[in-house]
Amino acid sequence: MKIGLFIPCYVDAVYPQVGVATYKLLRHLGIDVTYPLKQTCCGQPMANAGFEKQAIPLAEKFEDLFKEFDYVVAPSVSCTAFVKLNYPRLLRGKHECVTSGKIMDVVKFLHDVVKVDRRLGTFPHKVSLHNSCHGVRELGLSSPSEEHITPFNKIKDLLQLVDGINVVEPERPDECCGFGGMFSVEETAISAQMGKDKVERHIKTGAEYITGPDCSCLMHMAGVAKKQGQKIEFKHVVEILAAGL
Repeated sequence: MKIGLFIPCYVDAVYPQVGVATYKLLRHLGIDVTYPLKQTCCGQPMANAGFEKQAIPLAEKFEDLFKEFDYVVAPSVSCTAFVKLNYPRLLRGKHECVTSGKIMDVVKFLHDVVKVDRRLGTFPHKVSLHNSCHGVRELGLSSPSEEHITPFNKIKDLLQLVDGINVVEPERPDECCGFGGMFSVEETAISAQMGKDKVERHIKTGAEYITGPDCSCLMHMAGVAKKQGQKIEFKHVVEILAAGL
């Protein structure tokens, strides 16, 4: 398999260690991974803000850059979901779209395609798992509670491969943290209260860390926790999977 690594702009600018951990983990597992240097934003911020036409050139560039790979892997459920669900419509009649069928969040890729079953790193801490909305309801990383199906959680499955970890989940485990991209800008008071409620539930688990598959959710909750003076740390799931490798 030839894998193209897509590192979203906010990860590159604010959480570069997550991009490094993703690359490191994929290489550790013997995967042929390439990071195209000319990659840019996928266009999600423009489209979500109502300027969809401005996202089309970025979608076209993304398509040209990643179309030859077998899979496109990203450590971001929101950007992955945007490409997967919106590119076919954005590029309809303008550009052949193949990347929407190739892109995968790194958790789903490792769980469903690579089918990792070996022991990974070491992280001797109690960790509360945050299930981001895009991951639950658009990418199938875990089971949505409202569907009343047999519970599953691919993030938890991978974390159980890490030595020393104790994974817990908060009450109402798949409820939104309140970030929601533009929602946090347009509805600041509601967003802040949702974040506060979510962080409090995570803290009640007694965890030392909060982890999840999307830096934007973790960033939002980290801001809430800092403002509230809460003593809890935040790490993307790939940072934990790669710890100690």
